Amino acid sequence: MKKGIHPTYYDDAVIRCACGNVIKTGSTRKEMHVEICSACHPFYTGQLKQVVDTGGRVRRFKEKYGIK
Repeated sequence: MKKGIHPTYYDDAVIRCACGNVIKTGSTRKEMHVEICSACHPFYTGQLKQVVDTGGRVRRFKEKYGIK
């Protein structure tokens, strides 16, 4: 590898979420701030209960293949 053209890699980089969660990782940035993470996202926490069925596609699929 050529010297002087690659960014500095930090093994102890920190990602801070708005919910207060802190994730330690490796990155070319020392510290990052995010608004949402896997600890507070509704999909990963199980708070997202509804499935969007646009135009009845799921219902038609179930009727076509006899799934209840």
